[in-house]
Amino acid sequence: MKVIILAGGPAADLPDFSLWPKDVFIGVDEGAFSLIERGIKPAAAVGDFDSVTVEQFNRIKQILPDVEAAAAEKDETDTEMALEKAMTFNPDTVIITGVTGGRLDHYMSALHGIYSYHLRYPRTEFFLINKQNRIRFLKAGKHKIQRDGRYRFVSFYPFAEEITGFSLKGFKYLVHDEKIPFGSTRYISNELDGAGEVSFIEGNCIMIESADE
Repeated sequence: MKVIILAGGPAADLPDFSLWPKDVFIGVDEGAFSLIERGIKPAAAVGDFDSVTVEQFNRIKQILPDVEAAAAEKDETDTEMALEKAMTFNPDTVIITGVTGGRLDHYMSALHGIYSYHLRYPRTEFFLINKQNRIRFLKAGKHKIQRDGRYRFVSFYPFAEEITGFSLKGFKYLVHDEKIPFGSTRYISNELDGAGEVSFIEGNCIMIESADE
């Protein structure tokens, strides 16, 4: 099962929702109203709803009568609340979108939240997706990667710590047993023709698949 979380980011930055015709959607704050406007009934809506009007919140409550606005002052972000709700569906995959446009603090908060859940739920894949990019975390080990025609470029960054034993097979630029220090930008804009393999011994890696606009 896939769960798609939509936050309240700019509409121009959002992916094509027709990619997930039968999956579960969770709306975050204004994202809940955006789903309803697109004819998608969310399975749940969370947040303090400070980004919607009274009329929009009433529309959300018409669709989801049990929804309640969280306190504006709280320890967790709205996106973290949505991630926690998503895990109640026992998903194989969780996709977060609507967080990369607008405020960068919201984007960084979502990225760190995804990283935390990636560590807590190793059997679930977590993706952050917008119109041009797909981001995921890879843990140490071997990962088979299949080219997706929507994304030409594939980049790799260490996250929070150094990566050791980093190797790439099947990519345009091959890599063998490299060490990537935290902060390195050396391994960006690679390409994959078909199937490839990413492997490393220690660390956590961000893999970003991107398309030109």
